[in-house]
Amino acid sequence: MNKYLKYGIMGVIAVALSTLLFTPKGQEAPVSSLRGYEEIIQSCTLRAVTEYNSISYFVEGDTIDGLHYELLQAFAKEKGLVAEITPEMSIEKRMEGLQNGNFDILANNVLVSSDRTDSMLYTHPILLSRQLLIQRKAQDENDSIHISSLLELANKTVHVVEGSPSVYRLQHLSNEIGDTIYIKEIEKYGQEQLLALVANGDIDYAICDEGIAQASINNFPQLDIEKAISFLQFYSWGVYHHNTTLLDSLNAWLNRYKLTPDFHKLMKKYSTNQQMP
Repeated sequence: MNKYLKYGIMGVIAVALSTLLFTPKGQEAPVSSLRGYEEIIQSCTLRAVTEYNSISYFVEGDTIDGLHYELLQAFAKEKGLVAEITPEMSIEKRMEGLQNGNFDILANNVLVSSDRTDSMLYTHPILLSRQLLIQRKAQDENDSIHISSLLELANKTVHVVEGSPSVYRLQHLSNEIGDTIYIKEIEKYGQEQLLALVANGDIDYAICDEGIAQASINNFPQLDIEKAISFLQFYSWGVYHHNTTLLDSLNAWLNRYKLTPDFHKLMKKYSTNQQMP
């Protein structure tokens, strides 16, 4: 299968999974009340939302895989719960679902940031990663598109997933270099689809999490992913900011699980390029 078609199909699958499979035809998704940890235990069901990509959650044939999918299953199994996991491409929709009680956990690479502390609590860090600039490799020494320094992003347009923390980092970078970086937020695509758009020449620059970029680079040998726009940062899961008992339970489990061989196998399977905090 053509690799660009593959990533386009992945985007379509993600949208289908988050709408057709989880919303009855002709109806809006139900708004549920916020649940405390005891209610979650009593219901025997853990409701989580994640991102559809090759690190968090993906479907291959008749199998569901992904680092955060497997971590959620491990936590749910220990607690005697059934994990109901919804893939959702939109960052804002994931946040809305968490805040209105449709989901108990936001379980993908959530960048730990002070910007969300009024609406979300972060678990202990799961990964250390960076945000990378995605561009095509230079064709020759006179290639005017390829940049060798972040200073050259001045007056360039950089594409990011809508609502991504990358927006804030690019705004700070624009201030640091003393010139304008134009930021284009893309609503319908995830990070892997942005990689494909850069590789295909539809856009010139995008920002992507290092783990996803490294997991996809074999499909896009024409891409340059060598320039980081951030330092190593903590990535965690998120829970609603009043759900402190669930947070405590997740943290206690993470502290134990990260010391096990199973966790190290998952890291090797999905994210050997990323670091554990």
